[in-house]
Amino acid sequence: MSNHLQGTVTLNNGVDMPAFGLGVYKVEEGQTAVAAVKTALEHGYRSIDTASFYQNEASVGQGIKESGILRNDIFLTSKVWNDEQGYASTLEAFERSLEKLDTDYLDLYLIHWPVKETFIDTWKAMEKLYHDGRVRAIGVSNFHIQHLERLLAEAEVVPAVDQVEFHPHLTQEGLRAFCERHGIQLEAWSPLKRGELLNHPALVTIGEKYGKNAAQIILRWDVQHQVVTIPKSITPERIISNADIFDFELTDEEMKQIDALNENSRSGSNPDEYDK
Repeated sequence: MSNHLQGTVTLNNGVDMPAFGLGVYKVEEGQTAVAAVKTALEHGYRSIDTASFYQNEASVGQGIKESGILRNDIFLTSKVWNDEQGYASTLEAFERSLEKLDTDYLDLYLIHWPVKETFIDTWKAMEKLYHDGRVRAIGVSNFHIQHLERLLAEAEVVPAVDQVEFHPHLTQEGLRAFCERHGIQLEAWSPLKRGELLNHPALVTIGEKYGKNAAQIILRWDVQHQVVTIPKSITPERIISNADIFDFELTDEEMKQIDALNENSRSGSNPDEYDK
């Protein structure tokens, strides 16, 4: 378990990935995104997660440059979008992302959604990028167990990461167990369920014990479950607050109490919609 903001988990290929980072989904291209990235990096974050679909890669790259933090000290993730999938088009999409981010490599590149007709060919392209040294690790996003099983049957490289919706209303127990068995690191997007859980009475009550807010309790729960987490915010105070979770530890009973909030409910799309 990571015990400080720059703590890492070791992926299945030996690459160290920060256990905590900044997500920038729906962060507007331009100064808003630049400022969010700079604020996070200036306050100790070392992982930034973007995607071609977010249309803010150029601003993420600018924020990294303006932060003054060395590129080698930052773990940068992007993703290939659905209409970019396929072997040749994935290679082209990767080059576009590098150009926008103004970098010559990625630390992690993910398939954004399991588009049934294309994700195997997309994975073959990502394996090439990995073998060519263009990206330090490759993985997937929004893959259910059945998608991972199909991929593993044909893959040369086991995905290093599966980034999925994960929060106290969607605890993904089966998927977590599957990923653990296969050495795939689970990563949480929308860990706060897009803000829906910030006033949940059980989380607020636990937070009062530690002098923390509900968001901090959820993010600490992520970390103690060995799940990498990337909360999104553009507010400096919230970016700083979200990372202030390494000075306390939830008890086993509190972890179970939060686990019990599961409803198998989503704030985003169900990956099964891409598997028809």
